This record gives sequence, C-alpha cells and structure tokens, in this order.
Amino acid sequence: MQYDANTAPNPEEWLALDDAERIDLVIECHRRHHLPLGGNANLHARAHAMVENQIAMGDVTVVPATLDRLMREGLSRHDAIHAIGSVLIGIIFDAVKKKAGGDLNAKYGRELVELTAASWRSQG
Repeated sequence: MQYDANTAPNPEEWLALDDAERIDLVIECHRRHHLPLGGNANLHARAHAMVENQIAMGDVTVVPATLDRLMREGLSRHDAIHAIGSVLIGIIFDAVKKKAGGDLNAKYGRELVELTAASWRSQG
C-alpha cells in the first residue's frame, strides 16, 4: 500500500495494517513529497496515523465530519489532518503534562467543533 495524505486510503486496508506500518507509510509519504516532518518525525507520523485511524473508523467519532468541513473551508486533506492532529496532540499533552481530567473525548469533540480553516491558518 502506498499512502498519500491528500487521498483517503481504503479504510479496511488502512485499519488492517499494524501501527508501525501506518507510521512508516506516513513518513515515507512526507519524504516522497519532500514535506516537513518537524523536529520529531515519529511523533508527527503517529499523530497523522491516529487521525487517519479515526477517519477510517467512520462516524464513530466527529473526525470524519471535521475533516470534510475543514476541506470545504479550503484546507487540503493533508492540512486538515494536520489541523485535527494538532488538536489531538494538544489534548494528549494537557492530559499528560497538566494531569487534565474530565472527559477527554468530549473535550476533543468540542475543540474539533471550534476548529476552523481560518483558526488553523492563523496558527501558522
């Protein structure tokens, strides 16, 4: 399987891969297209893979709808994955470093509802 962040992978094929294969595919895609991976390629690829996993799961999460909305607002699929991933990593960071409690899934959902293409671009 070859991964391209701007094209949705087949959900069944994606979910059939193990985590290491997904991460390797994301890193390979970024390198093939000469895209930055940031200071930590493994973390970047893990965030990408987690978002792709949530998209592949379908309407079990708000992620597919958020992806569609961000793309309608003008983001590429790849940029929308990065935007969603930034929210996800923020939630994880807060939970680990700040010992944030409460319903993290609900917080993630609320933050994704508030996420817009404009707010993502303004971080940039």
